[in-house]
Amino acid sequence: MSSELATFQARRWWTLSLLAMVQLMVLLDVTVVNIALPRAQSALHFSSGNRQWIVTAYALAFGSLLLLGGRLSDLWGRRNALYVGLAGFALASLLGGSARSFTVLVVARALQGVFGALLAPAALAALSVTFADAQERARAFAIYGLVGGAGAAIGLLLGGALTQWASWRWCLFINVPLAAVALVGVALFVKSVRGEHHTRLDVPGTVLASGGLFFVVFGLSHAVTSSWANAATWGSLVVGVVLLVLFVGWQQRSKHPLLPLRILTSRTRAVSLIALLLTSISLFAVFLLLAYYLEETLGYSPLRTGVAFVPLVLALALSSTSASARLLAKTGPRPLVPSGMLLAMMGMVLFTRLTPHSDYGGHVLPGLVVTGLGLGLILAPAIASATAQIEPRDAGAASAMVNTAQQIGVSFGTALLNTIAVTVTTRALAHAKGTLAHAHRSATVHGYSVAFWWSAGIFAVGALLTLFLLESVTPNDAELAPSL
Repeated sequence: MSSELATFQARRWWTLSLLAMVQLMVLLDVTVVNIALPRAQSALHFSSGNRQWIVTAYALAFGSLLLLGGRLSDLWGRRNALYVGLAGFALASLLGGSARSFTVLVVARALQGVFGALLAPAALAALSVTFADAQERARAFAIYGLVGGAGAAIGLLLGGALTQWASWRWCLFINVPLAAVALVGVALFVKSVRGEHHTRLDVPGTVLASGGLFFVVFGLSHAVTSSWANAATWGSLVVGVVLLVLFVGWQQRSKHPLLPLRILTSRTRAVSLIALLLTSISLFAVFLLLAYYLEETLGYSPLRTGVAFVPLVLALALSSTSASARLLAKTGPRPLVPSGMLLAMMGMVLFTRLTPHSDYGGHVLPGLVVTGLGLGLILAPAIASATAQIEPRDAGAASAMVNTAQQIGVSFGTALLNTIAVTVTTRALAHAKGTLAHAHRSATVHGYSVAFWWSAGIFAVGALLTLFLLESVTPNDAELAPSL
């Protein structure tokens, strides 16, 4: 082992801290701006109809470019990709925080998404090649999974605090000092390794994948603001699916594939990606619908809403660091992920019992704790298994698949569960009795309850799939799982 490699190995836990911070920074911007939107709208004078684009611009750029970002991190090397991604993300955040018009803010959010699509897979790829020992890898991914699961909740808390105590602009400015610290950390702790020295970028594959993901994410986002029957919604989804099918066909013939299909030949890896997809779909119900319930039904302030999610983060931390970190290296993902799915399902069922007059301690808190315990058993093992035994040249591409599964899951969950909640609420209002205010509150909570039942069902499906399809192997095994 060279002296340089030995130095980086000795600093691997500092590397984990750095990469977790990078991941948190990217995830924060999915939710941190949401709470700031009303004040940003007032300051920049844009309509409520345009407000959704502040969120959608980030999601579209981020989701559609993840596969490209992952491959670029393989081609450039993780260190260089992190340098470019952090610098670009900081500049985009500075532009957004300084925006004096709606257009500039949307452009800045899109640029954040572009550089976030480079950062997220580069950070996970760097982590996956840093830890080789089974027990250390389990601990590292437990911490990384904790950050991934808690990112949205922390974003709500941080967004509420910054908006209430400083300014909505600080929801964007906060990334500048974080990125500056991370840039120094990359120079000190991330080993410079390039995955492939003599390959070329798959341009046709990049166009097909980015185009396909763009239209899928756009269609799902459009369903939130319009309907599934809208021509722009289903038309975008059809175009996106067609482009992705063409992309898979092209990858089988390309000499330099953007997504080497050999990555997906492991059954455990493929099922782990499905588990992350289903978890991301269902998790939306916790972070969005429950936030709506706390603010609109129980009358919580944005900051108090963020604080209300802290028990979920603590439960997730306990589950990740105690169970996942200790057991994953010994048992593999099979007993952990299905158990986590069942716990998360139970958490969703507890949320279905909420009423317009429920109290936090007796009704909301138990569901948050049970759900958090479940997420801790799902995220770390699934992410570790999805990136285990990947060749360094494919680490970025495999990490991009993890992020893509999660992003598509979030987009689909947003569209599906929001549509279910709104549809059920509308129908309930048509048959409601009593005063208008009481009818609206009751119908709205009933809509949330049905969406939570759907979320519980998705977790139940995930429990069955992972129980029967995951292999009883550890993420450190020489052969991760038999081919599909």
